[in-house]
Amino acid sequence: MDNSGKEKEAMQLMAEADKKVKASGSFLGGMFGGNHKVEDACEIYARAANMFKMAKNWSEAINCLNQAIDIYTDMGRFTIAAKHHITIAEIYEAELVDIEKAIAHYEQAADYYKGEESNSSANKCLLKVGHYSAQLEQYPKAIEIYEQVTADTMDNPLLKYNAKEYFFKASLCHFIVDELNAKLAIEKYEEMFPAFSDSRELKLLKKLLDAHEEQNSEAFTEAVKDFDSVSRLDQWLTTMLLRIKKTIQGDAGDLK
Repeated sequence: MDNSGKEKEAMQLMAEADKKVKASGSFLGGMFGGNHKVEDACEIYARAANMFKMAKNWSEAINCLNQAIDIYTDMGRFTIAAKHHITIAEIYEAELVDIEKAIAHYEQAADYYKGEESNSSANKCLLKVGHYSAQLEQYPKAIEIYEQVTADTMDNPLLKYNAKEYFFKASLCHFIVDELNAKLAIEKYEEMFPAFSDSRELKLLKKLLDAHEEQNSEAFTEAVKDFDSVSRLDQWLTTMLLRIKKTIQGDAGDLK
């Protein structure tokens, strides 16, 4: 089916869902299982959203998902509303590249998951918020999220390993804002989570702090290269490290 066919089918589904919502609102609908009709409508909205996505008609897809979200939240079904918020966030993230809007939908999903006690799902959304907030240079917000998520994961034996990564990310955000802040934060993290002390991440941070204090670009780059040769730096970490390196006097701003 070509895009216009998909779009046509999506429009029909959307109209069908609208009709069901209207019918459920009437007096008779209320007496004779209106709720059931509204649930059907939500499922049809979600199907319409999928067709719109396939036709790359993002704004109609978001519109359908928002209709379903409104109904689900009215019914108190927050877990499924959260899932739809994530779908919208992913469209903003990957297709429309509107990171501010993606953040807002991930935050909303996280709130709903928290309310339903689904902490690990909430944390997945929050980590996205932290990731993008740091990219947008909203460091205090990113730090708060990484610290919050770490507090949740430290007590969980299965997730303990991830705590190191989140402390590392929070430390880098601190470092970009202020070197002294970073030092104090790192000390605090070591106290909170002794396993952080032995980590390669912490050793790198200490080398970077020394290099920064001496305003030594070469030492900074060398430390990053050593780390990267064992565990590859992803795009986000590379961006953050470059931002820190740029605060060294006379630096050209690359990690070569």
